[in-house]
Amino acid sequence: PLFRKLPIRGFNNKNFRTEYESVNIGQLAKLDDSVTEVDRETLAVAGLVLLNDKPLKILGEGEITKALKIKAVKFSASAKEKIEKAGGEAIVSEA
Repeated sequence: PLFRKLPIRGFNNKNFRTEYESVNIGQLAKLDDSVTEVDRETLAVAGLVLLNDKPLKILGEGEITKALKIKAVKFSASAKEKIEKAGGEAIVSEA
């Protein structure tokens, strides 16, 4: 058979891949006005993420006008730019 004749190339071990719990900036803009600091617990109460072991990543889809202090493990470049443009702060925290 042909598959036996072809060389085996590459291997991607999915056990070492990091999966993130992601939230878009547009979803953060819909949070209550009384919220000024956003972390995993705040997002879990709002129903945007689950309280699990996955690290939190903020993505840049949508617009934000409120100045929020956001704590997450990773930020996309566009998300960080939009947060700082709105007067907020993007704080990188450990998992």
